[in-house]
Amino acid sequence: MAKDKCPECKQGAPEWMNTYGDMVTLLMCFFVLLFAFSSIDAQKFEAVMISFQGSAGVLEGGKSLSEAPMIFDAMPESQTSSAQVIEQNKLEALKEKVEQYISDNQMQAEVDVQLEDYGLIIRFKDNVLFDSGSAVVKRESHDILTFLGNLLNSEEFVNEQIRVEGHTDNVPIKTAIYPTNWELSANRATNVVKFFIENASMVPVRLSASGYGEYHPIATNDSSEGRAANRRVDIVVVKTVNTNQNEESQGGQ
Repeated sequence: MAKDKCPECKQGAPEWMNTYGDMVTLLMCFFVLLFAFSSIDAQKFEAVMISFQGSAGVLEGGKSLSEAPMIFDAMPESQTSSAQVIEQNKLEALKEKVEQYISDNQMQAEVDVQLEDYGLIIRFKDNVLFDSGSAVVKRESHDILTFLGNLLNSEEFVNEQIRVEGHTDNVPIKTAIYPTNWELSANRATNVVKFFIENASMVPVRLSASGYGEYHPIATNDSSEGRAANRRVDIVVVKTVNTNQNEESQGGQ
């Protein structure tokens, strides 16, 4: 007895595939139309692209992983701007340059660099810039101040605002020139500003000097080590674009 003949298969794609293909094409056209009608936030797009710079080695940058905050990393949308990201990256680059100079000249025990919410702090510890009770800039500190002045006056950082802060410990001073620590700290800050203007040709409008006396300590004044930490001069590269504007600096001779 002859076997039943296999039904003849139809040529071409199954009928359901034609329907599916039509549906996918219509969906694609629909989303293309939605995209065409939408508007792109150019500023946010630019900020996103900048945040990738150096973050994964995609674009030119220093480190393969950046410490700069990512655009959408726990930051409210209203606080996110390309200007913030650009300034953060700029201050990180400045921090690296200063730290490299400090390392090359073995000044780690004398100068510290910190990136805070309100700006980059270049901290001269104890009597690096001045002798005790004096506001005359020491000759041996001219090299690093000249380096900083020229660096801050370079094209990359020429628009940054600089604030110089003088701090003392709580040991009273009473001389003919400096009746209190207020005068001493203010005069020290002023002389650093004058040094930048006279030796690095910095524009005075970028600079300001503040004397905080003993009233912004960063350590206890109950020990010699704490008092030494409080005797300092801070050069602050101020953030001009800042969602957390913090003008507080911690002080001390």
